[in-house]
Amino acid sequence: MDTIPLIQRVVAILWPSFIAAGIATVLFTTAFDPAVIFIDYDISRLGSYTICFFLFWSFGAITAAATCYFLKPCEAINKLKQDKARQAAERATAVNK
Repeated sequence: MDTIPLIQRVVAILWPSFIAAGIATVLFTTAFDPAVIFIDYDISRLGSYTICFFLFWSFGAITAAATCYFLKPCEAINKLKQDKARQAAERATAVNK
Protein backbone atom coordinates (compact mmCIF):
# COMPACT_ATOMS: atom_id res chain seq x y z
CA MET A 1 0.00 0.00 0.00
CA ASP A 2 2.98 2.30 0.54
CA THR A 3 3.99 2.10 -3.12
CA ILE A 4 0.69 3.55 -4.36
CA PRO A 5 0.90 7.37 -4.68
CA LEU A 6 -1.23 9.42 -2.30
CA ILE A 7 -3.28 11.06 -5.05
CA GLN A 8 -4.15 7.66 -6.49
CA ARG A 9 -5.30 6.44 -3.07
CA VAL A 10 -7.43 9.58 -2.58
CA VAL A 11 -9.03 9.21 -6.01
CA ALA A 12 -9.63 5.50 -5.34
CA ILE A 13 -11.72 6.57 -2.34
CA LEU A 14 -13.48 9.65 -3.74
CA TRP A 15 -14.38 8.46 -7.25
CA PRO A 16 -16.39 5.32 -6.31
CA SER A 17 -18.08 7.19 -3.47
CA PHE A 18 -19.01 9.96 -5.95
CA ILE A 19 -20.67 7.44 -8.27
CA ALA A 20 -22.44 5.76 -5.35
CA ALA A 21 -23.63 9.15 -4.05
CA GLY A 22 -25.10 10.00 -7.45
CA ILE A 23 -27.02 6.75 -7.58
CA ALA A 24 -28.12 7.03 -3.94
CA THR A 25 -29.30 10.61 -4.50
CA VAL A 26 -31.37 9.61 -7.51
CA LEU A 27 -32.94 6.70 -5.65
CA PHE A 28 -33.53 8.70 -2.46
CA THR A 29 -35.00 11.75 -4.16
CA THR A 30 -37.24 9.50 -6.26
CA ALA A 31 -38.74 7.98 -3.12
CA PHE A 32 -38.68 11.06 -0.87
CA ASP A 33 -39.06 14.75 -1.62
CA PRO A 34 -36.13 16.57 0.03
CA ALA A 35 -38.09 19.82 0.01
CA VAL A 36 -40.53 18.20 2.44
CA ILE A 37 -37.71 16.81 4.59
CA PHE A 38 -36.09 20.26 4.87
CA ILE A 39 -39.42 22.10 5.23
CA ASP A 40 -38.36 23.70 8.53
CA TYR A 41 -35.43 25.38 6.77
CA ASP A 42 -35.51 27.98 4.04
CA ILE A 43 -33.74 25.80 1.47
CA SER A 44 -34.61 25.58 -2.21
CA ARG A 45 -35.32 22.26 -3.87
CA LEU A 46 -31.94 22.36 -5.65
CA GLY A 47 -30.25 23.15 -2.33
CA SER A 48 -31.89 20.16 -0.69
CA TYR A 49 -30.75 17.90 -3.56
CA THR A 50 -27.23 19.25 -3.10
CA ILE A 51 -27.27 18.60 0.63
CA CYS A 52 -28.49 15.03 0.06
CA PHE A 53 -25.79 14.42 -2.55
CA PHE A 54 -22.96 15.67 -0.34
CA LEU A 55 -24.25 13.71 2.65
CA PHE A 56 -24.32 10.52 0.58
CA TRP A 57 -20.88 11.33 -0.84
CA SER A 58 -19.37 11.86 2.60
CA PHE A 59 -20.92 8.61 3.90
CA GLY A 60 -19.53 6.77 0.87
CA ALA A 61 -16.08 8.31 1.26
CA ILE A 62 -15.94 7.42 4.96
CA THR A 63 -16.95 3.85 4.18
CA ALA A 64 -14.40 3.53 1.36
CA ALA A 65 -11.63 5.02 3.51
CA ALA A 66 -12.43 2.61 6.32
CA THR A 67 -12.34 -0.28 3.87
CA CYS A 68 -8.93 0.82 2.57
CA TYR A 69 -7.64 1.16 6.12
CA PHE A 70 -8.80 -2.29 7.14
CA LEU A 71 -7.32 -3.86 4.01
CA LYS A 72 -3.83 -3.12 5.35
CA PRO A 73 -2.16 -6.09 6.99
CA CYS A 74 -1.72 -5.74 10.76
CA GLU A 75 2.04 -6.07 10.37
CA ALA A 76 2.15 -2.94 8.19
CA ILE A 77 0.11 -0.94 10.70
CA ASN A 78 2.21 -2.14 13.64
CA LYS A 79 5.46 -1.40 11.75
CA LEU A 80 4.25 2.11 10.98
CA LYS A 81 3.40 2.70 14.66
CA GLN A 82 6.79 1.36 15.75
CA ASP A 83 8.60 3.57 13.22
CA LYS A 84 6.72 6.65 14.46
CA ALA A 85 7.48 5.79 18.09
CA ARG A 86 11.17 5.28 17.26
CA GLN A 87 11.32 8.62 15.42
CA ALA A 88 9.63 10.38 18.35
CA ALA A 89 12.14 8.82 20.75
CA GLU A 90 15.04 9.90 18.53
CA ARG A 91 13.69 13.44 18.41
CA ALA A 92 13.28 13.49 22.19
CA THR A 93 16.86 12.35 22.74
CA ALA A 94 18.12 14.91 20.20
CA VAL A 95 16.30 17.70 22.07
CA ASN A 96 17.74 16.57 25.44
CA LYS A 97 21.34 16.74 24.15
